[in-house]
Amino acid sequence: MQSKHTREMIEPGVVPAQWWRPIDGGKLQCDLCPRACRLSDGQRGFCFIRERRGDRLVLTSYGRASGFCVDPIEKKPLHHFHPGSSVLSFGTAGCNLGCRFCQNWDISKAREADRLTDVAMPDAVARSAVEAGCTSVAFTYNEPVIFAEYAIDCARACHELGVKTVAVTAGYVSPEARREFFAHMDAANVDLKAFTERFYEKLCFAHLEPVLDTLRYLKRETGVWLEVTTLLIPGENDSDDEIARMCDWFVRELGPDVPLHFSAFHPDFMLRERGRTPVSTLVRARERGLSAGLRYVYTGNVYDPTGQSTWCPGCGRMVIQRDGYELGAWNLDDGGRCLACGQAIAGYFESGPGRWGSRRMRVTVR
Repeated sequence: MQSKHTREMIEPGVVPAQWWRPIDGGKLQCDLCPRACRLSDGQRGFCFIRERRGDRLVLTSYGRASGFCVDPIEKKPLHHFHPGSSVLSFGTAGCNLGCRFCQNWDISKAREADRLTDVAMPDAVARSAVEAGCTSVAFTYNEPVIFAEYAIDCARACHELGVKTVAVTAGYVSPEARREFFAHMDAANVDLKAFTERFYEKLCFAHLEPVLDTLRYLKRETGVWLEVTTLLIPGENDSDDEIARMCDWFVRELGPDVPLHFSAFHPDFMLRERGRTPVSTLVRARERGLSAGLRYVYTGNVYDPTGQSTWCPGCGRMVIQRDGYELGAWNLDDGGRCLACGQAIAGYFESGPGRWGSRRMRVTVR
């Protein structure tokens, strides 16, 4: 029996795609993302999981996942969205960026038959999140925009059961598709790869401006809780000048209350010759963000309890202590205000910290 929130399938895992149109020359153009792939019959888009079949485009990874895990929400990373809670995380395969430094390349660069071993319809995903005690479900590991139809249906099923939804995304999406996609998300962490067009062209085979447009859209036109992550790669996007320009743009366009995470790079995929990011680089970037006027700037992928804890922008007191993914001291009242000075801390907080900690638990969705 077809589950309540599942689209009618052409065959297992294949459903009609949205966001496409016929163009001159007999081709069909995918309008999901700025790539605007123009496809002849039988061709797949850059993302691999969207394909032309006859006179329409289809999504070929619906209800098929590369695995489900319960993670700490801080791993997404989201530090101001129900801290300490657990999130059911999953992805599919493929990506609409070509990042040479991808740290999930075994999933994002895989062909779907290689990795998609779990079959789960939207209602089953939502029920599994409830059964596992998760506050939210995250579409992550690979780019969720490319499986938007599946993510949207999962989000509808989750919301019906009181489960929140999170998109971990590069933000490379067309204006039309992003309106519907983000209308079903409660929170998002957008991966801002760098702050130069050169970096996006050279290392991601993409462009910067569509990502900046998505960030502006999320902040100004939606109620989605937004946090942003930049992976600092030595010699590529870690100069003082680039970080300063990014932080100044961030304050001006997104405001001071959107949390910014600077994460450490480790050699992977096609950038194995590059060294790891020094802790000192992350600390310096964090200090630059704070001096630019950002209130919540974090370090990631390194041991740095100071840079990973949340500090009150009013009085400077630590309000949420973090040691990796473990939460310690909690100095917020039930309204999310600093106990010392009453300053409101931006975000979504419970009356106390969640207790999931750093555990990672594999889940089978049936």
